[in-house]
Amino acid sequence: MAKKIAKKKAAKKTTKAAKKTTKTVKKAVKKTAKKKAVKKVTKKKAATKKAAKKVAKKAAKKRATRKKVVKDVRLKAYWGVFNSGLKRLAVFEYADKRAAEKKAKELSSGPKGNHFIQLVKEPITEA
Repeated sequence: MAKKIAKKKAAKKTTKAAKKTTKTVKKAVKKTAKKKAVKKVTKKKAATKKAAKKVAKKAAKKRATRKKVVKDVRLKAYWGVFNSGLKRLAVFEYADKRAAEKKAKELSSGPKGNHFIQLVKEPITEA
């Protein structure tokens, strides 16, 4: 009976020892895996850092172009008399709308067809 108990205790000790060794082996494997992963990540980071430096150098070499300053263009309003083909036939000052309507009515009464007035905006030229 004592032999059986001794065998059971010995078996328990060996299984405990085996478990400990498997745990240590697993830990060691995890550590090496972590180290490899860290190396890969650092290599990738180093590669990306190098690439970033190259890109930064290339970007630094390019000259920044200046944006053209758009000058505000002032416009003046006129009344234009147009035919049905959208050809401008006459131009009147903005205050002379009645004269433009009268001219459009005169031209429409003739054989040439319909004429109308439309607002026209043209840039002011400084002379």
